[in-house]
Amino acid sequence: MTRTATALAAILILAGCTTPTAPEAPIAEALAPADVTQDESARLNDWFEVKFQETVARSPMTQTYLGIKDDYDKWDDESEAHAREDLELQRAIVAEMKATFDFDALDPQAKLSWRLTEYELSQAEAAFPFRDHEYVFNQMFGVQSGIPAFLVNQHKVRSPSDAEAYIARLEGIPAYLGQSVANSQAAAAKGILPPRFVYDYVLSDSRGVVTGYPFTSDVADGSEDSPLMDDFRGKVTELESSDGVTPDEAASLLVRAADALKASVGPAYDAAIAELEAQAAVATTDDGAWKLPDADAYYAMRLKQITTTDMSADEIHDLGLAEMARIQDEMRGIMAKVGFEGSLKDFFDFTRTDPQFFKPNTDAGRAAYLSEATAAIDAMRDDLPMVFRTFPKADLIVKAVEPFREQSAGKAFYSRPAPDGSRPGTYYANLYRMQDMPTYQMQALAFHEGIPGHHMQIAMAQELEGIPSFRKFGGYTAYTEGWGLYSELLPKEMGYYSDPYDDFGRLAMEIWRAARLVVDTGIHDKHWTREQAVQYLMDNTPNPEGDCQKAIDRYIVMPGQATAYKIGMLKIVELREMAKSELGDTFDIRDFHDVVLRDGAVPLAILEQNVRAWVDETRES
Repeated sequence: MTRTATALAAILILAGCTTPTAPEAPIAEALAPADVTQDESARLNDWFEVKFQETVARSPMTQTYLGIKDDYDKWDDESEAHAREDLELQRAIVAEMKATFDFDALDPQAKLSWRLTEYELSQAEAAFPFRDHEYVFNQMFGVQSGIPAFLVNQHKVRSPSDAEAYIARLEGIPAYLGQSVANSQAAAAKGILPPRFVYDYVLSDSRGVVTGYPFTSDVADGSEDSPLMDDFRGKVTELESSDGVTPDEAASLLVRAADALKASVGPAYDAAIAELEAQAAVATTDDGAWKLPDADAYYAMRLKQITTTDMSADEIHDLGLAEMARIQDEMRGIMAKVGFEGSLKDFFDFTRTDPQFFKPNTDAGRAAYLSEATAAIDAMRDDLPMVFRTFPKADLIVKAVEPFREQSAGKAFYSRPAPDGSRPGTYYANLYRMQDMPTYQMQALAFHEGIPGHHMQIAMAQELEGIPSFRKFGGYTAYTEGWGLYSELLPKEMGYYSDPYDDFGRLAMEIWRAARLVVDTGIHDKHWTREQAVQYLMDNTPNPEGDCQKAIDRYIVMPGQATAYKIGMLKIVELREMAKSELGDTFDIRDFHDVVLRDGAVPLAILEQNVRAWVDETRES
């Protein structure tokens, strides 16, 4: 994510519901009520598609994510003016919707689309005054690593024109990165700077992009390529092997890419590095959002948008402490099963350090980890019919995080598939330091990021029929990450985690999310230091020190985001248990999962409404 809202964020990422206002447009009296509903809903859905395309057209990068190549040679506009235009566009869309359509004449799905669109505007308006609070350069989603990650993972080269577009994007980096530098400077002028430690990460990322040929090496044979040169060379070589270009054409493309890197990318990154070095010299060690202008309002806004609830920082903190106590009790049960004598903290130290729990920190060890994670996902895929009726069509692959970003990237993450099937969903495992990837967490992590977790939820949302496109690609962190965490629990009920240590790994990941409620609010509301937060994780979770440090560094630059997982998961479990209680023997978990997934991502309040409506309908049938 960048500082300004992309087209995807502007209309696709929706976050709640409000009471809709009925427009004044009359309904044709000649139509029967059912016909009115069908006609008005179809009209609204067609209109949504038009607005979706208009909005996507404002974001070349969103087009690329969606497999559209209309502006394949361009970057997004990150200017302040464009950000204001995005907000005005959202306002205009909602105004036009209210003036053109009759809410009362819509079917339930169309009404939901209306409510989501309306509320997203309120969310965008609430966040807009704080647009400078998002750190442009950070180790999690900063533009310095976002540029190469986008080109490597999203810009496919399947024709000479795709290669030409890649080179054009290289040439466009000075303008794109320059806007981000200007935005960072504007924020700094308001006293909005990341903590000092962030600059070590982003400077390392930035220097890594411009290390190797053609920047710091003259060796042009591919043996000393910089990350982007290596990526482009590989894609052109593959294009050549498929007879897409001749050897001479391939050689010419490589020369032009090297020239663009040296003439455009190098100076752009040099300028960014100079600015980051200047900011680092004056940055402080204050870590929390409490240091930012209008901090209380900012953090409250973040919690509301991330959790889609009205929970306060204190309520979230207390919930975290309660969940920590419950899960630690379950962990003591695991200790008894494996015959470990000592305290829970002693057990944590044992699982952090004993060699039996880690693959070797070698290429062979990394390959073995990826192979076993893939096998876990394959086994789960075979068992899905036990608990699901609907399945994603898109394929899923498992990959290691690329070297250019592995030192700063998170432990694991998921990248959605292309809607047209040209790119599979990808579970990325960060194998930079194998000591941070214990094998007892392997299953739960694969289930969270792959299936039945993010891949299943996100790919199925993209494949839904009969709903507007913006709902297929939207996201609510509490729903999405809540589903991911729920997907760690579900396999236990299916018979997985038969090894007590694997079950401990599941609990280790759950307590990690519970601890997030404590440390996120601790850092941003209660003025905890970075060191204090790291120590809390070390004392209360089994994760290794490097894992704890990297996690706290993440939570610092993404206020509130970490609270979504546990809050979303608890809501899904609560709704499932309510449905079980109400329906008794007629409860079918496959139907429950269909209800949870059938509308795409929704705020938790709407999810609860949907589940309760299904329970009522099932009971009456």
